Amino acid sequence: GWQASMKSGSLSYIIPCNRLPVQLMSQVRVYTSSGQKKDLGSEDTNGSTPQETLHKVGTGRQETSNAGQKQSFLKEPIQVKVKAVLKKREYGPKYTQNNFITGVRAINEFCLKSSDLDQLRKIKRRSPHDDTETFTVYLRSDVEAKSLEVWGSPEALARERKRRKEAEIKYRENLFRNQRLLREYKEFFGNTKPRSSAAAMFFKGPGKVVMVAICINGLNFFFKLLAWVYTGSASMFSEAIHSLADTCNQALLALGISQSARTPDPSHPYGFTNMRYIASLISGVGIFMMGAGLSWYHGIIGLLHPHPIESLLWAYCILAGSLVSEGATLLVAINEIRRSARAKGLSFYQYVVQSRDPSTNVVLLEDAAAVLSVAVAATCMGLTSLTGNPYYDSVGSLGVGTLLGSVSAFLIYTNTEALLGRSIQPEQLQRLTELLESDPVVRAIHDVKATDMGMSKVRFKAEVDFDGRVVTRSYLEKQDIELLLQEIQQVKTLEELEAFMLKHGENIIDTLGAEVDRLEKDLKQRNPDVRHVDLEIL
Repeated sequence: GWQASMKSGSLSYIIPCNRLPVQLMSQVRVYTSSGQKKDLGSEDTNGSTPQETLHKVGTGRQETSNAGQKQSFLKEPIQVKVKAVLKKREYGPKYTQNNFITGVRAINEFCLKSSDLDQLRKIKRRSPHDDTETFTVYLRSDVEAKSLEVWGSPEALARERKRRKEAEIKYRENLFRNQRLLREYKEFFGNTKPRSSAAAMFFKGPGKVVMVAICINGLNFFFKLLAWVYTGSASMFSEAIHSLADTCNQALLALGISQSARTPDPSHPYGFTNMRYIASLISGVGIFMMGAGLSWYHGIIGLLHPHPIESLLWAYCILAGSLVSEGATLLVAINEIRRSARAKGLSFYQYVVQSRDPSTNVVLLEDAAAVLSVAVAATCMGLTSLTGNPYYDSVGSLGVGTLLGSVSAFLIYTNTEALLGRSIQPEQLQRLTELLESDPVVRAIHDVKATDMGMSKVRFKAEVDFDGRVVTRSYLEKQDIELLLQEIQQVKTLEELEAFMLKHGENIIDTLGAEVDRLEKDLKQRNPDVRHVDLEIL
């Protein structure tokens, strides 16, 4: 291989080398703390010490070419590329300097007056409510500074908050006491207040059906009870218990209807519409325990200890009257369900099975069971009167109990499904999905959920992948492009670039929020059942 010679003073060393000689020509600049620089690569080797000089052994032609390459390389300028990076800001675990709060929160949480807010900066932001487009907010940092200016110290502010909290608790206690006194006053002098909207609900729709059923079943219970006392018939006793159970359950339905009309409050932000399903569920349990249970019990007692039955003439008359009255209530419920099902575009069977209107469903099924049970009771009593065998009457009581048990099981199942929050129909969900995917601002949607909250109220939720280019283009269409181009041309420094990006970046985010509001509004307009929409941005 090649050999290299190293000089040290007057001595020479021959070092064997297994590689070809490589000429590494570079220029290194050393900067000292005093600002001086040294070009190490261009130092004269003649001025170096013998220990710092390394010579290559080769032919004369190689030395000449290497010297030429070195001179040409040293003449080339050095280019240094510097990457400009903005300094990362550390916000910490809690950062509220850029938070906005409303005037109501500023007054309540920081114990300020409305006049104190007049001196603060007012910022117009896009409103989260459908009835208003913009509303005024304040910087939280400004409000905090103003509260310290008004109260002097955080301790004084904390004492004022505590005092106001105690005053609020006392006010609520007085309000509860005043409401109780007002109720006592109304009971004594009479209530002259105009009829409320909750009371008006019982004069139309499901409320009207329930009130008619309460009146008719109450009368049926009274007359059936008299017939049982006169005849001692087990079937008539079952019918009396059946009418009593219907009356109590429908009174419970009326309570559920009135409670469902309450307005939402902070503890129940989605309202009280599920009270109808809860009342219907309890009604189903009551039918099973009170109606079916007592009918089975009385029928079993009649089989174990039969006794002769007195004249059944009055019993037949009362059953005939009950059949007419229960049939009339059944027709009212059927007409109401047909009207509601037609408005929703559903068949009669689908409307009942899906428990769209739980109160009317309970009245429908209870009255249908009442009509059938009257037929069963009359048939069994007729067989008993013809054959003189009281076992037929006891079997009729067992049949009525079985019928009531089936109705109660169906009511419990349908209302439990509604309370659990079942999904809407696939066809309706497909229409909602197609509406979102057909919008140009949406790339894709994922994890779609549409839950029936009861009483034709749907809550829709989806993860939406928005097209950032379309959102940005939507923002640019509302801007003066020539003015925007001038702003871009004026950007010369990193600070100007950061300010430009922050300004328009925040505006683009506001544009994205406006697009989300537009999609939610379109979903609600085209599908009136959709009351709550949650679109989450991917």
